[in-house]
Amino acid sequence: MHSVEQYDAVIVGGGHNGLTAAAYLARAGKRVLLLERLDHTGGAAVSERPFPGVDARLSRYSYLVSLLPQQIIDDLGVDVRLVRRRFSSYTPDPDNPGTGLLIDNRDDDATVASFASIGYPEDAAGIAELHRRIGHLASVLWPTVLEPLRSRSDARDAAIAAAADLGVPAAEVASIWSAVFDEPIGRAIEDAARSDLVRGVVFTDALIGTFARADDPTLQQNICFLYHLIGGGTGDWDVPVGGMGAVTDALRRAAEQAGAEIRTLAEVTSIQPEHGLVAYVDLAAEAELEATEPMATLDRFRPRPGVVVRGEWILSGAAPAVLERLLDPAAEQRAAAAAYAAWSAARGTPVQWSDADAILGTAPAPEDGVPHPEGAQVKVNLLLRRLPELLDPAADPAAAFGGTFHINEGWAHLEHAYLEAEAGRIPDPLPCEIYCHTLSDPSILSPELQASGAQTLTVFGLHVPHRLAVAADAIPGGHDAFRDALQAAVLRSLDSVIAEPIEDLLLLDAEGRPCIETRTTLDLERSLAMPGGNIFHGPLSWPFLEDDAPRTTAAERWGVATAHPRVLLCGAGARRGGAVSGLGGHNAAMAVLDA
Repeated sequence: MHSVEQYDAVIVGGGHNGLTAAAYLARAGKRVLLLERLDHTGGAAVSERPFPGVDARLSRYSYLVSLLPQQIIDDLGVDVRLVRRRFSSYTPDPDNPGTGLLIDNRDDDATVASFASIGYPEDAAGIAELHRRIGHLASVLWPTVLEPLRSRSDARDAAIAAAADLGVPAAEVASIWSAVFDEPIGRAIEDAARSDLVRGVVFTDALIGTFARADDPTLQQNICFLYHLIGGGTGDWDVPVGGMGAVTDALRRAAEQAGAEIRTLAEVTSIQPEHGLVAYVDLAAEAELEATEPMATLDRFRPRPGVVVRGEWILSGAAPAVLERLLDPAAEQRAAAAAYAAWSAARGTPVQWSDADAILGTAPAPEDGVPHPEGAQVKVNLLLRRLPELLDPAADPAAAFGGTFHINEGWAHLEHAYLEAEAGRIPDPLPCEIYCHTLSDPSILSPELQASGAQTLTVFGLHVPHRLAVAADAIPGGHDAFRDALQAAVLRSLDSVIAEPIEDLLLLDAEGRPCIETRTTLDLERSLAMPGGNIFHGPLSWPFLEDDAPRTTAAERWGVATAHPRVLLCGAGARRGGAVSGLGGHNAAMAVLDA
């Protein structure tokens, strides 16, 4: 009988949060093992060459950094350089794409003039005032993300006290607090701006990976909005030099240099929390076995090459819904049965919003079960010969694409798109936002591509809930057709505001195919084990605890607790864990050390 290897902490998942936790714990002298299913670490924060024969390393999934605290970079000695973009955004008017709004972070006068050019000069001051007031909340909340969670009341009192020190009336703070934390954020946006275009641009910060309306009473849009505006205390979103993979490569180096052990191609299959046991399959050994003894010649129920390790603590970088299945094998069976039932029903039943539970492919969860998450986006990566010309003669493409380029994201367009998706249809026009990495950091391209003038574009399409992909997948070949339809919708949306077809500018790969790839929520679920393609691993939570929430244990105080005392969340599903921030990993490590 083989002895079971013992560790102070076993970390499930090698995304940026898992690597952050491993680095902190190893630096504290703990014996740490990190297990990753894929052949590389990084999770969704990776740089890859998606186009055969083309030397362009794209941030294939996540792509910008705002919520990664400088303290984590400094604590771990992470060698990462972030570039601040001059231009915040450019937004062509969907109804008159020959005009647009350009927000220049370094030229207030030019920004005010651009607001005037779309007929709403007063909105420049209105939006600046809204951001100033939210900035006060950010200045108070941002420093707390690396601390034990405060209560809602304590966070509110801290905001009022900080305002008093600056001479800001308590009533003003109470007003913006209520606008962000108590009421749908759409009301504050409508009060701040008159322009449909401006309102939509502001509201998009509330919709990244989130399927919601401006007046949604759940306030999920508010939580998303808040996290998009508090990063670094400023809300700036920066470009990682070398791509997102440079961030996670640096985190891996920090973890390994501190002594953490990392095993890739290690698929965790179950966790026994009462004994601290983690079982995983050695996928490299399994591949070697299949190469020598093909599956067809063996019993299909043969044992897989498994390994069991024990950890005093088990930290999960996987989504809470995935962790639940690892802790409870029956949950996997329930999910599979429900998914099959939904698939069968969807084959003969038109997609309706009222069928949401079936379309989601989820079984009725136990009362204490984790609901199946749902993402709401499509990601498209393109490599172009050059940037496209615009219909707006006053807009320089280098400036327009130098920030976030908003397409068909006016207030009314976003509402229309939501209703279209709610009815089971791909929105047309599809709201999209575009980012060009290479204008800020050309290093992800080979010298030859740089010299040729090539540029990358990353398109993030909104209001594409996962239920649409699942319903399409119920038909043989349906998901491929759905992906093609989404890609076509993205290209149509982009073509509606540029002066030439975007497809004419695509470079070709070594096989003569256009350099474009599209990733749906179902693609994310299958490739990254990200349930529902939800980039936050589930619903976001406020960066504080409700006043009556338990805070007895270190895990509860740090926002990483599960139902099992020695099993902690360390990924995006932890409170404050979403986006590329390292917060989930840092806070789980602190909970271990505090305990």
